[in-house]
Amino acid sequence: MALIVQKFGGTSLGTVERIEGVADKIAGFRGDGHDVVVVVSAMSGETNRLMDLAAQVLPEGSTPRELDVLLSTGEQVTTALLSMALHKLGVNARSYTGSQVRILTDDVHTKARILHIDDVNICTDLKQGKVVVVAGFQGVDDQGNITTLGRGGSDTTAVALAAALNADECQIYTDVDGVYTTDPRVVDGARRLEKITFEEMLEMASMGSKVLQIRSVEFAGKYSVPLRVMSSFEDGPGTLITLEEDAAVEAPAIAGIAFNRDEAKLTVLGVPDIPGVAYRILGPIGEANIEVDVILQNIGEDAKTDFTFTVGRNDLSQSQRILERTITELGAQELRVDAKIAKVSVVGVGMRSHAGVASRMFRALADVGVNIQMISTSEIKISVIIEEKFLELAVRTLHSAFELDAEPDSQGAAD
Repeated sequence: MALIVQKFGGTSLGTVERIEGVADKIAGFRGDGHDVVVVVSAMSGETNRLMDLAAQVLPEGSTPRELDVLLSTGEQVTTALLSMALHKLGVNARSYTGSQVRILTDDVHTKARILHIDDVNICTDLKQGKVVVVAGFQGVDDQGNITTLGRGGSDTTAVALAAALNADECQIYTDVDGVYTTDPRVVDGARRLEKITFEEMLEMASMGSKVLQIRSVEFAGKYSVPLRVMSSFEDGPGTLITLEEDAAVEAPAIAGIAFNRDEAKLTVLGVPDIPGVAYRILGPIGEANIEVDVILQNIGEDAKTDFTFTVGRNDLSQSQRILERTITELGAQELRVDAKIAKVSVVGVGMRSHAGVASRMFRALADVGVNIQMISTSEIKISVIIEEKFLELAVRTLHSAFELDAEPDSQGAAD
């Protein structure tokens, strides 16, 4: 029998009835003889409720340490309730907070990183036949302060526990039944993937797919933890996220289409074409903890060039304020901003062995009149920046062009 780490999100635990349904599912695994460790999120909406309470007390922003103490209570509620529901079914269970397990983190409140997990108590309980229920999203620093891992941190908790315990599989239960070739709300023919590599999942997560938190995928890939995305409400195999050599044999060129509406573009016109100008533009942006995505610098002419980059839309105003100072210092001509853009990406490890993916992508977009403003590539990804109003058209077009609605054996190779 296997050791399985299961993670249930807030939607899966949103009511007492749903908590009891999760308990039934866990009891089934335990009845089959598996050892089970469960990681839980707070009930749906609870973290936002706690954030609102904090804002009412300190509208100007709560102190990070106390905010972590407050937010960690949400997961404590679900660990206790789920353990009670398991006991009701005759399953011996024990709940733990992050500090009780001793999930040791650094001291960066609200976005801590896991450093070490003490698995002694969990292993002891498993040997005694207990189901262990652990509060996700939280840990403790070396001074005993409660810390939290940031939004989606329960995924990371689950993967980290699976790595520490050398689990056979880490199962992430959510409100979808796996990872799809693209968002089914945009493309009716989107297909659930049986397998996807860590690399592909990481690219899709970073490009806007919100099935898994990016850090959890990174962690799983680093420690080779088999990761499976499954539905809390439907039976099915879900999607297995695994090593490339296991999943990518005869892989199609493209695994999926990812997209992100949260993009804004800034262009500095008439920048002096001199060494170090890119740093002088982007350095202050980075110092403000703003992540830069796609970057484009035009060929210089008359000792001047244009410099364009994208940031998250929420960072546009701050980036604009920083660049207005930079423009004056550089003697640049003008700053232009565009908040009505989106990014669409084709992702697939099969790109390594299939030629013509880029030309196929660009031809498909040209055929439907979608203009490409910027292009970014990696070994297994091609991203384009387009007008936001063309986003859904572009996604549907590319999904069809790469035949992602077809079963893998019938997908055509790229031209």
